[in-house]
Amino acid sequence: MNYLIIGSGLMGSALAFDLSRSDGVSGITLADIDIDRAERVAASIGSPLVKPKRVDVNDYDAIIELMNGHVCSIGAVSYRFNYALSKAAIEAGSHYLDLGGNDEVVARQMTLHDLALRNDVLIVPNCGLAPGMANVIAARAAEKFESVENMRIRVGGLPRYPKPPLNYQLVFSVEGLINEYSGKSVTLRQGRITEIETMTEIESIEFPPPFDKLEAFHTSGGASTLPAMFEGKVTNLDYKTIRYPGHCERFKTLLDLGFGSAEPITVGSNVMTAKELFYEMLKKRLSGDSPDVVLVRVELEGTKNGTRKTLRYELIDSYDTNTNITAMMRTTSYPTSVIAQLIAHGSIVERGVLPPEQCVPLDPFLAELRKRDINIKEQWL
Repeated sequence: MNYLIIGSGLMGSALAFDLSRSDGVSGITLADIDIDRAERVAASIGSPLVKPKRVDVNDYDAIIELMNGHVCSIGAVSYRFNYALSKAAIEAGSHYLDLGGNDEVVARQMTLHDLALRNDVLIVPNCGLAPGMANVIAARAAEKFESVENMRIRVGGLPRYPKPPLNYQLVFSVEGLINEYSGKSVTLRQGRITEIETMTEIESIEFPPPFDKLEAFHTSGGASTLPAMFEGKVTNLDYKTIRYPGHCERFKTLLDLGFGSAEPITVGSNVMTAKELFYEMLKKRLSGDSPDVVLVRVELEGTKNGTRKTLRYELIDSYDTNTNITAMMRTTSYPTSVIAQLIAHGSIVERGVLPPEQCVPLDPFLAELRKRDINIKEQWL
């Protein structure tokens, strides 16, 4: 089976790496406007299955032509392109997955549901870590209860050795980070959908040493469609991002001062927005190659067999020194690769536009992740 990956950056390269080592894969096209980067990534993977190809993601007709002949196409580019890529995939007759993260874009993708059904195609937005893997766990875990009162999802990508003042290192795009920190966090409060300001309601959260006490706060996009799925069925549901203590307050101060705004700023003879300048500063100051970790905790409280129970899923994943693949790349790209293969092999038979929490079966999903040493601990408390 042939797979197409659009984008050869951090996540695209990890996707190609995982697919190249999976059974039943006959070819992988790694497409990027920067053909030199795609060729470097393909060479570093060292598999004859990976073929680099130049394509401009803005060239709609070229994307359709490229998608033809691929059982699954995967978008590993900015969320801004995901609607157009979904539409192109439906026209090409290729299943499509992406890393998502933006609620407005996903809502637009969902309008293509009937068209995807008619063309016998499955579009799965919001794959990856969160939204993605964490949401699949939460949705399927709810099926183990007679009723669920509370659903809490806590996820964070952190540097193993934090450096002040922000104690953070970029593990995905700056655009994606600011997107998470902006807008509203969609939650359930007393069974009803409620929007909460991002970077608010900071709480303490503890993980085993060496992490100990951390903080978690509201960010956007992580809950995906879970609030709509469980409205009226779950009393309280929310998603928060995990960081080292103090990060939220310091970063929010910068945003409150206007660093994330579209206000034009003149720098010498150049004019750029405050956001563009901020992006460049963050990339310069927060980029690095220090080892990272990903922390995940999905916790549900409800009634099982007439008794009040708590079910917790927990993951601590670390930078892979053998492959030089970061924990964020592993926990974002490998779940996406697994979902693509479950679709291609017929384990997922749904069609239309469905986020993973609505179509991915938990047991085979977790089994495949375990093969990749992503070991998620399940515990009844």
